[in-house]
Amino acid sequence: MTIFEKILNKEIPANIVFENEFVLAFKDISPQAKVHVLVIPKTKIESFIQVKSSDASILAELMKGISLTANALELDSNGYRVAFNCGDHGGQTVDYLHAHILGGEKLAAWTK
Repeated sequence: MTIFEKILNKEIPANIVFENEFVLAFKDISPQAKVHVLVIPKTKIESFIQVKSSDASILAELMKGISLTANALELDSNGYRVAFNCGDHGGQTVDYLHAHILGGEKLAAWTK
């Protein structure tokens, strides 16, 4: 069982910033920006690598949940970054699909 499943099951605490019937959003314990929140679907998918066409509705709700969370955090006026880490080379450390919302400050560009 992943740490995210334990958070969903209320087995361990999290600083929850948004929740509905489809997603849960909570503050990252190791923030990489002034605002750093994780958004997870309540239905487990391990990674984008495992996404199937039957997961389309889960992904749609996840995307809506990201937008609703960013709006609740009042990040919409200045913008924010949404990132998904996928697999070992992509930096994914928890085998549970999740989005990172980063904002609250001007972020550095990722281009070289």
